[in-house]
Amino acid sequence: MGLSYNTYLTSDKIYGCKNCKTHLANQEDIMSRSFRGQHGKAFLFHSVVNYDAGTPSERAMTTGRHIVRDISCRQCKETVGWTYDRAFEPSERYKEGKFILEAELLCTVS
Repeated sequence: MGLSYNTYLTSDKIYGCKNCKTHLANQEDIMSRSFRGQHGKAFLFHSVVNYDAGTPSERAMTTGRHIVRDISCRQCKETVGWTYDRAFEPSERYKEGKFILEAELLCTVS
């Protein structure tokens, strides 16, 4: 395994890890602002960078059963959200391959 390098984003508004300010996502990649996480408000993102994904686990969520992986900041290892591997409900399949980042665990990076 080689060295891992952080990706630096360019955007008017960049979301980063609240703990270490590592870039995670651009504002333009937000698909929805109407999600809830363990810490309150959360955002659904099309893509996220500089993260490590945990092992898949099946969870019963308010919208049905999903197979998800917790994601953590690559730099400081703080958990920042999760990614959807599989949605069992056909109406929820749009979430597959997408990311949830919890607002409480993010900061705006300038």
